Amino acid sequence: MLLKNSLFLPLLLRQDLTKELTGIFGRKFKIGACDWSIGKWSDIGAFKVAKEIGLDGIMVDMGGEENDLHIRKKEIQKAYLAESMQTGIAISSLALGVYNQIPFHSDSRTEEWVSNSIDAAVNLDVKVLLLAFFNASDLRNDDQRKESAVSILKKVAPSAEAKGVTLGIESYLNAKEHLDIINKVGSKNVKVYFDFRNTADAGFNPAEEFRKLGKDMVCELHMKENGFLLGKGTVDWKGVSDAVYETGYTGNGWMQIEGAIPKDADIIKSYRHNLGYLKQLFNK
Repeated sequence: MLLKNSLFLPLLLRQDLTKELTGIFGRKFKIGACDWSIGKWSDIGAFKVAKEIGLDGIMVDMGGEENDLHIRKKEIQKAYLAESMQTGIAISSLALGVYNQIPFHSDSRTEEWVSNSIDAAVNLDVKVLLLAFFNASDLRNDDQRKESAVSILKKVAPSAEAKGVTLGIESYLNAKEHLDIINKVGSKNVKVYFDFRNTADAGFNPAEEFRKLGKDMVCELHMKENGFLLGKGTVDWKGVSDAVYETGYTGNGWMQIEGAIPKDADIIKSYRHNLGYLKQLFNK
């Protein structure tokens, strides 16, 4: 379908070439960053910052109430695709971070917003859409919220399946709780968006929880430390790397750096360090 649109054709050709080169040089993962963590939340300027750092791509947030989730608009999507082609920085995945402020389980716009974001993912040739379940949407110790989330996911999952988009649940829940939600929804296109730092902050062992989920239940990875460079905080990243390789995980081929910046540190310098650190661990 996308091949009929000349706007998308160069992007697809470039991504095919990227896949081919990845195979030649043996790089198992492409490394991007969340646009909000490089100071460009839902801002097209993220491409230039990512290029300066040396990243492969960016995870794009759909936006918030203040800009009416502007990535839903086709004119914005076209501008993003043009900037991606110009800079050579891929759009790796999308995120609905708005649910940190708006309750996923009870807001009347949730189904519409998720459905619109699935369509945006198709137009941007993206395979993963992150759903953030923190703050206003935190699911911990709340069975009613979990059941409401399951009900909504059941409604939007058929569209995700039909359009080849995976909905990634990111939360403070453990592996068992995540799997319980996924099993209740009953869709192969609902998986876990795994964040090792969040898992540790919730009181669990990140590598062990990742192993419990297994390679097929995780769609993409956040590589994060709060207030520290990667390798300088408390997450055992060598243990994480071992778990990723031992399970045979590949996901959608992407991992995203989020945070991992010391207080008042330079974003570019910090992210270059983080990028180099992940390449040593994962792209040997």
